[in-house]
Amino acid sequence: MLFALPKRRRTADRTATGPSTRLLDIAGRQLPLTIHQNPRSTRITLRLDPGGRSARLTVPKSVSHAEIENFLERHRGWLAGRLSRFSGEAQIEPGGMLPIRGVAHRIVPTGKVRGVTETGIEGEDAVLYVSGAPEHLARRISDFLKREAKRDLDALATRHATTIGARIKAIRYKDTRSRWGSCTSDGTLSFSWRIVMAPPSIIDYLAAHEVAHLKEMNHGPKFWAICGDLCPAMEDARRWLKRNGTMLHAIDFRSAR
Repeated sequence: MLFALPKRRRTADRTATGPSTRLLDIAGRQLPLTIHQNPRSTRITLRLDPGGRSARLTVPKSVSHAEIENFLERHRGWLAGRLSRFSGEAQIEPGGMLPIRGVAHRIVPTGKVRGVTETGIEGEDAVLYVSGAPEHLARRISDFLKREAKRDLDALATRHATTIGARIKAIRYKDTRSRWGSCTSDGTLSFSWRIVMAPPSIIDYLAAHEVAHLKEMNHGPKFWAICGDLCPAMEDARRWLKRNGTMLHAIDFRSAR
C-alpha cells in the first residue's frame, strides 16, 4: 500500500542522508519505523514490510518534521488495520500451531536433549515433535523446515526442468522477504524455504515458476504459457500466495516465545 503527499520539485542534490529509526505505538503494538530522507523523492511514501514486523517511510529532503508527524498520525488507522491481519500468525512455542505443507501441526517438545525433529500423529492431530533445549526450539523448527523445503523443491525443480529440457546450475535456499524465488541467467535458482509451509500445489507452482525462467527471463506471454503447462493450477496458486503469503513471512523463527 502506498500513501503520498502532493509532488514536490526535485532538488539538485541526489545524495540520500542516512536513515533514522523509531518506534510507533499502533494499537498497543510497538512497530519499528525506519525513516529514509532522499532528495530524489518527490512525495512521502509509507510501506509495511512483508510479515508486518516493521514499516518504512521515505521522505523528500524538504519535508519538515511536523509534516512527517502529521502524515503518520493520519495513517495510524491504516497501519492498525494492516497489522490486525497478522494477529492470527503461528506461534513458535510449545502447543503452538505451525503449517507444514498446508496442514496445521501442533508443536510438541519431546523433553529429550537429543533427537530429530519430525512430524507425527496424535489421535486426529498432526504434530511436530521437537527435541533439544527450550531456547533452541525456534532454530530446530526452522532447520527442519529448511530441510523439508530442499527435499520438495529439489525434486520438483529437477522434474520441471527435465520436462522443458532446461539445465539447472544450482539451487539455493534463503529467507527472503521481497520475493519467493528467483532465477539467474546462468541457471541458478533460489527459493524461500518458508514456502514449505504452504500447500503442496503452491510449492509446485513456485518450482514451476522459477524453472520457466530458465527458458524465458521475463514475465511475458511465452513465460506464462510455459509456467501454466508445468503447473495447471498456476492461477489458483498465484491467488493463494497473494492472499496468504504475508502470513508465512510473519512467522517469527528468531526465538522461542
